[in-house]
Amino acid sequence: MALPSSALIRRSLLTLLLGSILLGTSLFGSESARAEVPPAHPPTGITDSFSGVQRVVAIGDLHGDHERFVAVLKLCRIVDDKNNWIAGKTHLVQTGDVLDRGPDSKKVMDLLMQLEEQSAKAGGKVHALIGNHEFMTVAGDLRYVSDGELAAFGDGPRVTPVGREPACSVDRYRAAFTPQSKYGRWIMSHNAIVKVNDTVFMHGGLSPRYVHRKLSELNQAVRTELQQHPTAGSFGVGSDPEGPLWFRGLAESLQEQVLQAYLKELADSQGARRIVMGHTIQDKGISLRAGGKVALIDVGMSRWTIGGAPSCLVIDRTGTTDQLSVLR
Repeated sequence: MALPSSALIRRSLLTLLLGSILLGTSLFGSESARAEVPPAHPPTGITDSFSGVQRVVAIGDLHGDHERFVAVLKLCRIVDDKNNWIAGKTHLVQTGDVLDRGPDSKKVMDLLMQLEEQSAKAGGKVHALIGNHEFMTVAGDLRYVSDGELAAFGDGPRVTPVGREPACSVDRYRAAFTPQSKYGRWIMSHNAIVKVNDTVFMHGGLSPRYVHRKLSELNQAVRTELQQHPTAGSFGVGSDPEGPLWFRGLAESLQEQVLQAYLKELADSQGARRIVMGHTIQDKGISLRAGGKVALIDVGMSRWTIGGAPSCLVIDRTGTTDQLSVLR
């Protein structure tokens, strides 16, 4: 699952976008680009588009830091002092990567499960999106699993440094993320991408290869790959470096005409005027670009990444007008 260099990603995006501008055509929607995407199984009925939502709170990568997760939930008025849902009809979007690096991913998942139930009773919704580290874990790539995570399931310690495969028993940990297990089943029941009102949320980014695909097709492709228990060497939407779990091209510094061309394609293909992503750490805090149409919300808040300040993006809607604010 090695990623291409940042320069290569940027060059690929620039080439595709500038090509479409100069030729006056939509290279994104060409049959050749579409043919590169593996066909998905029919949708399973898991909803991935929502409208009429008045308040959305988006939180980026957590990487096993339960304490910081609780802190940001309180900051954004999602939970009370007992970690119970108080946000009414709010939609909470967590853009993936709750696993790896930090010790308490099990506690983070348990809290998300609790909030899913509580929010539903209040008329709200929790969207715990699939990130690349969730995909890696199910695929058996445990290079970034921490001793604390292994211990929570009765395995470890890992012996080898983080970044290499653990040199210890990981049988219980692997078993916890199979399609039949509590946590594996929970991950596989989620989406990789959701659209709330006219904003799309995902972990990595929606690259030119995928921007014209239906979200339901992409989500079902990722879930199907997870159900089939991918290996580290397998290839599909979930492991593609240009796929929605991995793509970093939109986090690059792009020429204005390129960015505007992309946003037009996003609006034409998905009916979305904004894209919100995690995955690429913003060391100066949440980054809003193009008048808030591109939002990068991974601030590295886990103390096992860079320990950025707990932060969230809030989108309040009145009529058809959105007001964006960053809390930290």
